[in-house]
Amino acid sequence: MAEPPDDEHRDELPADLDVSNYVGMYTFPDIRRRRAPAYAYLVLAAGLGLLTITHPGQGVLVNDGFLVAAVTLALIGVYHLAAAWPLAVKDTDALLAAAGKVGFPVGHASAQLGWRGLRSRPTWRILLYSSEDPPASRGLVLVDAVDGEVLDQIVEDNPEDWS
Repeated sequence: MAEPPDDEHRDELPADLDVSNYVGMYTFPDIRRRRAPAYAYLVLAAGLGLLTITHPGQGVLVNDGFLVAAVTLALIGVYHLAAAWPLAVKDTDALLAAAGKVGFPVGHASAQLGWRGLRSRPTWRILLYSSEDPPASRGLVLVDAVDGEVLDQIVEDNPEDWS
Protein backbone atom coordinates (compact mmCIF):
# COMPACT_ATOMS: atom_id res chain seq x y z
CA MET A 1 0.00 0.00 0.00
CA ALA A 2 1.40 3.39 -1.00
CA GLU A 3 2.03 6.07 1.63
CA PRO A 4 0.02 9.29 1.18
CA PRO A 5 2.01 12.40 0.28
CA ASP A 6 3.46 14.39 3.20
CA ASP A 7 1.46 17.51 2.35
CA GLU A 8 -1.88 15.65 2.47
CA HIS A 9 -4.12 16.33 5.49
CA ARG A 10 -4.59 13.33 7.79
CA ASP A 11 -7.07 12.88 10.62
CA GLU A 12 -5.56 12.66 14.08
CA LEU A 13 -6.70 12.92 17.67
CA PRO A 14 -6.15 16.15 19.55
CA ALA A 15 -3.23 15.92 21.97
CA ASP A 16 -5.49 15.90 25.06
CA LEU A 17 -7.33 12.79 23.78
CA ASP A 18 -4.25 10.81 22.76
CA VAL A 19 -3.97 7.97 25.28
CA SER A 20 -0.44 7.09 24.21
CA ASN A 21 0.73 10.25 26.02
CA TYR A 22 -1.21 9.37 29.17
CA VAL A 23 0.72 10.08 32.36
CA GLY A 24 -0.87 9.56 35.79
CA MET A 25 -4.48 9.68 36.89
CA TYR A 26 -7.10 11.69 35.06
CA THR A 27 -8.67 14.49 37.10
CA PHE A 28 -12.25 15.41 36.30
CA PRO A 29 -12.62 19.16 35.79
CA ASP A 30 -14.48 21.02 38.52
CA ILE A 31 -18.02 21.96 37.60
CA ARG A 32 -17.54 25.38 39.17
CA ARG A 33 -16.07 26.31 35.77
CA ARG A 34 -19.69 27.08 34.81
CA ARG A 35 -19.35 30.33 36.75
CA ALA A 36 -17.12 31.96 34.11
CA PRO A 37 -19.69 31.81 31.28
CA ALA A 38 -22.42 32.67 33.79
CA TYR A 39 -20.72 35.95 34.62
CA ALA A 40 -20.16 36.62 30.91
CA TYR A 41 -23.88 36.06 30.21
CA LEU A 42 -24.86 38.34 33.10
CA VAL A 43 -22.50 41.13 31.96
CA LEU A 44 -23.79 40.85 28.39
CA ALA A 45 -27.39 40.86 29.65
CA ALA A 46 -26.69 43.99 31.72
CA GLY A 47 -25.13 45.69 28.69
CA LEU A 48 -28.09 44.86 26.47
CA GLY A 49 -30.50 45.99 29.17
CA LEU A 50 -28.61 49.27 29.57
CA LEU A 51 -28.71 49.85 25.81
CA THR A 52 -32.46 49.20 25.79
CA ILE A 53 -33.02 51.67 28.64
CA THR A 54 -30.77 54.42 27.24
CA HIS A 55 -32.22 54.13 23.72
CA PRO A 56 -36.02 53.81 24.26
CA GLY A 57 -38.46 53.31 21.41
CA GLN A 58 -38.22 51.32 18.22
CA GLY A 59 -34.87 52.03 16.61
CA VAL A 60 -32.98 50.45 13.79
CA LEU A 61 -29.96 49.36 15.84
CA VAL A 62 -31.53 49.08 19.32
CA ASN A 63 -35.07 47.72 19.64
CA ASP A 64 -37.22 45.60 21.96
CA GLY A 65 -35.36 42.47 20.85
CA PHE A 66 -32.43 43.65 22.94
CA LEU A 67 -34.62 43.49 26.04
CA VAL A 68 -35.75 39.95 25.17
CA ALA A 69 -32.11 38.94 24.61
CA ALA A 70 -31.08 40.58 27.91
CA VAL A 71 -33.75 38.71 29.89
CA THR A 72 -32.88 35.41 28.16
CA LEU A 73 -29.15 35.81 28.80
CA ALA A 74 -29.81 36.81 32.42
CA LEU A 75 -31.90 33.65 32.96
CA ILE A 76 -29.21 31.49 31.38
CA GLY A 77 -26.54 33.18 33.53
CA VAL A 78 -28.53 32.64 36.72
CA TYR A 79 -29.06 28.97 35.80
CA HIS A 80 -25.32 28.49 35.19
CA LEU A 81 -24.56 30.00 38.59
CA ALA A 82 -27.17 27.76 40.26
CA ALA A 83 -25.77 24.67 38.54
CA ALA A 84 -22.12 25.42 39.38
CA TRP A 85 -21.79 22.80 42.12
CA PRO A 86 -18.39 22.20 43.68
CA LEU A 87 -17.03 18.77 42.80
CA ALA A 88 -15.98 17.94 46.38
CA VAL A 89 -15.90 14.13 46.04
CA LYS A 90 -13.31 12.83 43.59
CA ASP A 91 -13.70 9.59 41.65
CA THR A 92 -11.36 7.63 43.94
CA ASP A 93 -13.30 8.75 47.02
CA ALA A 94 -16.55 7.73 45.35
CA LEU A 95 -15.07 4.31 44.49
CA LEU A 96 -14.10 3.81 48.14
CA ALA A 97 -17.58 4.80 49.34
CA ALA A 98 -19.19 2.45 46.81
CA ALA A 99 -16.88 -0.45 47.70
CA GLY A 100 -17.92 -0.12 51.34
CA LYS A 101 -21.61 -0.42 50.45
CA VAL A 102 -21.78 -3.42 48.10
CA GLY A 103 -20.85 -6.13 50.61
CA PHE A 104 -18.29 -8.00 48.52
CA PRO A 105 -14.55 -7.59 47.83
CA VAL A 106 -14.23 -5.41 44.73
CA GLY A 107 -12.16 -6.38 41.71
CA HIS A 108 -12.76 -4.26 38.63
CA ALA A 109 -14.62 -0.97 38.97
CA SER A 110 -15.33 2.10 36.91
CA ALA A 111 -16.67 5.57 37.65
CA GLN A 112 -18.76 7.84 35.47
CA LEU A 113 -19.83 11.37 36.33
CA GLY A 114 -23.46 12.16 35.58
CA TRP A 115 -25.95 14.79 36.65
CA ARG A 116 -29.35 14.66 38.28
CA GLY A 117 -32.14 17.10 38.88
CA LEU A 118 -33.00 20.48 37.44
CA ARG A 119 -29.85 22.09 38.89
CA SER A 120 -27.65 19.30 37.46
CA ARG A 121 -26.20 18.08 40.75
CA PRO A 122 -23.12 15.94 39.95
CA THR A 123 -23.43 12.25 40.79
CA TRP A 124 -20.88 9.47 40.47
CA ARG A 125 -22.17 6.24 38.92
CA ILE A 126 -19.89 3.46 40.12
CA LEU A 127 -19.99 0.02 38.48
CA LEU A 128 -18.24 -2.65 40.56
CA TYR A 129 -17.49 -6.33 39.99
CA SER A 130 -16.48 -8.79 42.70
CA SER A 131 -12.86 -9.90 42.86
CA GLU A 132 -13.44 -13.55 41.85
CA ASP A 133 -12.43 -14.80 38.43
CA PRO A 134 -14.96 -14.72 36.82
CA PRO A 135 -16.85 -12.16 38.97
CA ALA A 136 -19.77 -13.69 40.87
CA SER A 137 -21.44 -10.36 41.76
CA ARG A 138 -21.78 -6.89 40.40
CA GLY A 139 -23.14 -3.65 41.75
CA LEU A 140 -24.12 -0.17 40.70
CA VAL A 141 -23.78 2.57 43.31
CA LEU A 142 -24.78 6.23 42.96
CA VAL A 143 -22.66 8.60 45.05
CA ASP A 144 -23.39 12.33 45.39
CA ALA A 145 -20.31 14.19 44.14
CA VAL A 146 -20.99 17.23 46.34
CA ASP A 147 -21.31 15.67 49.80
CA GLY A 148 -20.31 12.00 49.28
CA GLU A 149 -23.69 10.54 50.32
CA VAL A 150 -24.51 7.14 48.83
CA LEU A 151 -27.84 7.76 47.09
CA ASP A 152 -28.70 4.30 45.82
CA GLN A 153 -27.19 0.88 45.28
CA ILE A 154 -28.09 -2.20 43.30
CA VAL A 155 -26.24 -5.46 43.91
CA GLU A 156 -26.95 -8.68 42.02
CA ASP A 157 -25.39 -11.96 41.02
CA ASN A 158 -23.49 -11.50 37.79
CA PRO A 159 -25.77 -12.81 34.99
CA GLU A 160 -23.03 -12.65 32.35
CA ASP A 161 -21.58 -15.88 30.95
CA TRP A 162 -17.78 -15.63 31.08
CA SER A 163 -16.98 -19.06 29.65
